[in-house]
Amino acid sequence: MTKYQELIEKSEMCMKKLTIGSMFSGIGGIDIGFEEAGFKVKWANEFNDKSCETFRNYKPFKNIKLYEKDVHDFKTSEVEKVDVITSGFPCQAFSIAGYRQGFKDKKGRGNLFFETARFIDDLRPEAYMLENVKNLQSHDKGNTLKVIKKTLVEELGYSFIYFVLNSKDYGNIPQTRERIYIVGFKGEAGIEYKDNKDGSETSKTERFCKPKAIKLKKNIHNCIDESKQDDVFYYHKDHMYYPILNKEMTNKDTMYQWRRVYIRENKSNLCPTLTANMGTGGHNVPLFIDDYGIRKLTPRECLNFQGYPDDFTFPKEMAKSHCYTQAGNSVVVPVIKRIAKEIRKVLEDWYYEILLC
Repeated sequence: MTKYQELIEKSEMCMKKLTIGSMFSGIGGIDIGFEEAGFKVKWANEFNDKSCETFRNYKPFKNIKLYEKDVHDFKTSEVEKVDVITSGFPCQAFSIAGYRQGFKDKKGRGNLFFETARFIDDLRPEAYMLENVKNLQSHDKGNTLKVIKKTLVEELGYSFIYFVLNSKDYGNIPQTRERIYIVGFKGEAGIEYKDNKDGSETSKTERFCKPKAIKLKKNIHNCIDESKQDDVFYYHKDHMYYPILNKEMTNKDTMYQWRRVYIRENKSNLCPTLTANMGTGGHNVPLFIDDYGIRKLTPRECLNFQGYPDDFTFPKEMAKSHCYTQAGNSVVVPVIKRIAKEIRKVLEDWYYEILLC
C-alpha cells in the first residue's frame, strides 16, 4: 500500500459515520439515543416478539437489520463489525461453582451477560456500552459486577468505567429512574478513568467524560397529554377504589401510586420509576389528576417519561399490557444520547489522530 493509499484509507476511517450493533434491544431506546447522537445502527437483536413488533413499527428503523431470535442462537458470523456494541442484558446471578474458567466456561454460559461478551470478543468493537438496573452494583452480594468487570478487563482487554445516573438529573426527564451504565474501550485494560482532566490524557478511557448533571426544566405536565383520554384510563365513581383515591389525591402537579391498600404521593412532584410489571399486583401504573378526573398514565405518556420522540408509537392493535411492559422495560433516551455523544467524541478524536500519524 502506498503512502497515498494509506492516507486515503485513514481519511475514510476518520470521516465515516460511527456504527453500533445493539443486543437485548427491546423496543429500541438505546438505538434511538445513539442515532440521535450521530451513530448509525447496523443491526439489533431482540427475542421478545411483541418488542420486535414495536421496534419494527418505528419508521426510522426500517433499514436496521433486526435479528428476532434467542441470543444463544445468534451468531457473530451473521453480522458485520461495528464501532460500538451496546447491550441492555437482563441481570442474572452468577454461580461461583459454575464459573471457573472465565466466560468461555460452558458451565457459566447460561448467564446472558456472557452472550454480550461473546459478541465483544468475536467482533472486537472499539467500545461497548452496557445498561442495567442500579442494583447490579449489589446484585448477588456484588459478585455479578465483579465477574462482569473481570471478563471485560482481564479476558477481553477492555477498560471498565461504570457510573449511575438518574434521569431527573442527567436527562431533563421528570422521572426518578436510576440506572447503571458501563463503558469501555478496546485495548485499554487496566487504564483507569479520571474525573479531573488536565489535558495530558492520551488514552480513550481517560478522555471519556461521564455526563454532568443538568438542571431539570421539565415537569410532569410536559409529559402528559392534557386532553380527554379514553374512559378506560379513568377511575369512575363506581370503581371500588374511587373513594380512597378521591380522598387522598388532591395535588394536580404531582403523581401518585396505588400500593395495594394505600395511596402514595410522589413528594418530589416527579413520575415514580416506571416498571415492567406496571398494572400487576401492587405495581400499578402511576396516577394523577387531570381536568376530567383521576386517571392512570397512558402507554404513550409512559414513553414520554422515557424521553422517546413524538413519532415513536406502539402498534395500533397491541394490548395495553404489552405496551406498559415495554415502556417500563426501556431506557431514558436523552440519558443514552448524552453518553453516546461522549463515546462518539472520544472515537472521532482518536480516528482523527490516526489520520495525522
